[in-house]
Amino acid sequence: MPQSAYSKIDRTILDTLKPAGRSYWIGVGLLGLGVLVGAACWTYQLLVGIGVGGQNNPVGWGTYLINFVFWVGIAHSGTLISAILHLFRAGWRNPIARAAETMTVFAVCTAGLFPFIHLGRAWMVYFMLPVPNQRNLWPNFQSPLMFDVVAISTYLTVSVMFWYTGMLPDLAIIRDRAAGMRKKIFTVLSLGWTGAHEEWRHYSRAYLFFAALATPLVISVHSVVSWDFALGIAPGWHTTIFAPYFVAGAIHSGLAMVLTLLIPLRSMFKLKEIITLRVLENIAKTIIFTGLIVGFAYGTEFFIAWYSHNSVETTVFAWRATGHYSVEFWIMVICNTTIPLLFFFRKVRTHIIPLFVISVLINVGMWFERFVIIITSVARDFIPHAWGLYAPTLVEFGIMLGTFCLFFFAFALFVKHLPSVSMTEMKEVTAP
Repeated sequence: MPQSAYSKIDRTILDTLKPAGRSYWIGVGLLGLGVLVGAACWTYQLLVGIGVGGQNNPVGWGTYLINFVFWVGIAHSGTLISAILHLFRAGWRNPIARAAETMTVFAVCTAGLFPFIHLGRAWMVYFMLPVPNQRNLWPNFQSPLMFDVVAISTYLTVSVMFWYTGMLPDLAIIRDRAAGMRKKIFTVLSLGWTGAHEEWRHYSRAYLFFAALATPLVISVHSVVSWDFALGIAPGWHTTIFAPYFVAGAIHSGLAMVLTLLIPLRSMFKLKEIITLRVLENIAKTIIFTGLIVGFAYGTEFFIAWYSHNSVETTVFAWRATGHYSVEFWIMVICNTTIPLLFFFRKVRTHIIPLFVISVLINVGMWFERFVIIITSVARDFIPHAWGLYAPTLVEFGIMLGTFCLFFFAFALFVKHLPSVSMTEMKEVTAP
């Protein structure tokens, strides 16, 4: 392969790290303002009490747990997309792998905030940790919430190592072309990478190992998140389909979030020759597949409720589709199963605006999916006299705004200071 092809890839991606213009910093500033709004709302909740939220009896779980499950799904799908496609040697994965892995790291950090937020008294969080305390109490290790602490912390560790290992050769390229303090920083970050044959051999083996480890880990960890619900006896939750249902939904939302992030990135940093329409089209085709799986899961839930002849299950599922939260239910169904079918049309999946709009709608639908799963089952439990409704408050909306802004704020800073596309992997698939 001509050396100029390698140099062109390096130049194109390194150009994204040049000093940003005014529009970039205005966008980052607005996202930072949103983060401050969320922090202010959380501070207000800490001072006044968790009663400022809309949680009540019987709906004790609100947007905090909805957003927790949503961001965990986004986090799991990022590494899963990168790892599985790497194992299958899918060449179109290479331009999107770094964004997917980065999305994972920031999403799992965002998700980790919500147990603190939902706890109300965040300073009591040490009761969730498996350490002795002054009351001689230990956490209940049979609780799925304890599974979450162990599983998600394990997943975060593996994801960060997978993400950082893949960046090492690129960090060395930046180090070799930098000067001053920037060179010193990247000298530390690149861990002494020289590009020797032995280093490449160990690197490729380690990256393959992390990909092989991350794939079953993601499936198992998101299954654990589904058991937060499935191990209970609330109607609508107690079904064996929950684990694959949640994993399929996570991949569906993650693919949509990858499109949501890549399309502005592609336009803003002039990466159209690297993140090509063919790559975006392949993501859209995969979304069709995951959307069909999610639609099958929705149908299976209703079939099981009908086939069981359990009056409580039947009532809850009928209420989901026709009751107080029917609007949210149909937003979920249409955005997650019907709208993605538009990608069957090549004109839709090869045009940037429809790709971006549909990806955003899928994320909206996946958020409402978590809303419908969590709220409807506890709002109408087994005892009619205990039924109730739930509506988020302005404080909850403010915290949710802050966490969404935090995710995009962190991603925006990342793409301007570290390579958002793997130069090493792009060279592997560049034709001579």
